[in-house]
Amino acid sequence: MKRFDIVTEADARVLPVGDTIALAKGGQVTPLARDTLRERRITVVEDGSAPADAAALVPKADIRTVAIGSDHGGIGLRKALVSVLRSRGLSVIDVGTESTEPVDYPDIAEAVSRPVARGEADAGIVIDGAGIGSAIAANKIAGIRAVMATSETIARYSREHNGANVLALGSTLLTNEEAASIVAAWLSSSMREPRYIRRLAKIRALEGRR
Repeated sequence: MKRFDIVTEADARVLPVGDTIALAKGGQVTPLARDTLRERRITVVEDGSAPADAAALVPKADIRTVAIGSDHGGIGLRKALVSVLRSRGLSVIDVGTESTEPVDYPDIAEAVSRPVARGEADAGIVIDGAGIGSAIAANKIAGIRAVMATSETIARYSREHNGANVLALGSTLLTNEEAASIVAAWLSSSMREPRYIRRLAKIRALEGRR
């Protein structure tokens, strides 16, 4: 992670989209640079505002690869979203299911979440009847922060405030168009504020407690 005492417009322009940088305590970001950082979805972590490795917990802002899966009831919605994702130029890891025979949602949630946790996918989408069970199951995987969203607002907040890297959707609650709008809002949002990043480290710490 690059460290700056001052971030200028020129600096901001050459940083990779979705990158995370460290700003020295008392450091400055110029007004033009601040606008550019926001446009390029670059996260600025101030020294001492979060653990040194907290930036690694921030979901990728520049999403390129999405893992997606559904149970037997969500096949139609999944296929519609796969088309939407590919139309955005994203690589898709489709884990199924393809059969209308009943399948247990925890299995699909795990199949979507494991590639995300391993860094093989930048984000994941899992679909069942209501999305609730899949979110619960996905959150049992270390490193996964899954949210069930029924609106664009919840989707944006889950990324910006909570660093969600898996989105759970309910096929019985949403039309294909509503789900596509939620996915678009989720994919286009990113986490930038240090106070939220600091809280991700505390969430990680909970995973190790008994």
